[in-house]
Amino acid sequence: MSTLLHPLRSLAEGHWFKLICGASYHYLPAVHDLALVYALAGADCIDVAADPAVVATVSRALQMVPQVIQQYPGHLELRSRSTPLVMVSLNDGEDPHFRKATLDATRCPEDCPRPCEHICPADAIALTQPTVEPGIVEARCYGCGRCLPVCPHALISTRADQATSAAIASTLINDIDAIEIHTQVGRDQAFQQLWESLIPRLSRLRLIAISCPGGPGVLDYLWRLYHLIQPLPVPLIWQTDGRPMSGDIGTGTTHATIHWGQQVLRHGPPGYIQLAGGTNQHTVAKLATLGLLQPMTSPSSGRAIAGVAYGSYARKLLLPLLEPPAAIPADAVATTPPPPLIARPHDLLAAVQQARNLVDSLKRAVPPPQPAVARI
Repeated sequence: MSTLLHPLRSLAEGHWFKLICGASYHYLPAVHDLALVYALAGADCIDVAADPAVVATVSRALQMVPQVIQQYPGHLELRSRSTPLVMVSLNDGEDPHFRKATLDATRCPEDCPRPCEHICPADAIALTQPTVEPGIVEARCYGCGRCLPVCPHALISTRADQATSAAIASTLINDIDAIEIHTQVGRDQAFQQLWESLIPRLSRLRLIAISCPGGPGVLDYLWRLYHLIQPLPVPLIWQTDGRPMSGDIGTGTTHATIHWGQQVLRHGPPGYIQLAGGTNQHTVAKLATLGLLQPMTSPSSGRAIAGVAYGSYARKLLLPLLEPPAAIPADAVATTPPPPLIARPHDLLAAVQQARNLVDSLKRAVPPPQPAVARI
């Protein structure tokens, strides 16, 4: 990738914006359009599944950014001096971000009201369309799990996956800029094994992130991980994962990740703090109210939230424009994508504006940085 100073500067100045496409999300048409739109809107990082096809799709989308800007003079301008970082997610054990829903639709009773179809935020469950083979559209599923408790007959389960360092072999490591490791308390040995496999590849990266949910003993666990990975030649992000994949559910989901972020700010190891899990349109306003959006100026005191990652909320915000119902015939197969956004100028510009509103809510809320910014 090209020299990526601007995203790292956003991180240091406290207005880092990351788009989470999903660690197990493989629906390439949507991944392409999400990456293109949020890059045009000024995102600093695009986080995707550690899959060569997904990474290649994001790379193609980012390469289109200058062309799209030239195509619509007066409507779009370059929001950053470099393209966003491309990040892939790995895990050291079972994790809700790395799973797919499974369903044997032949067991579904004919009179079932099929609440799973209505609750799925990714339109990944197809049971009532006459020309579609009933079941889960696997590429669309990103493992949120909302279908599990609503099935009246308990027919839906999940299949866990693990993305390890094997997923970032030489063909992939050259096309990414950052890695995020999803871990949980008590996985010291599993984390160490994964980390040791990554050490030879660290020189090719610009950033490392570690994502961990809160809970008993978690701060001590983060400190152990911090000492394990020293010395680290690149910046480090602690992603405080509050309520995974829930930002589009309701207004209160952001409180868990803010609370967890505050704990790491006060008692956690050095590193940039970035919120995730339940982030939505209320996150930045709440951070501003709590005075947590000041630029990061000290590695040991007065630290602040360096950025926010948006996943399910960012996707839902654009879903009506990415896949407008009118673009798909009623009898079309569920996996048939609508025309790409690049072929629908009105929807493309509308999507960029929607995404820009979300990005700018963070960028404009952060006070100007001090002349000298210390990096942790």
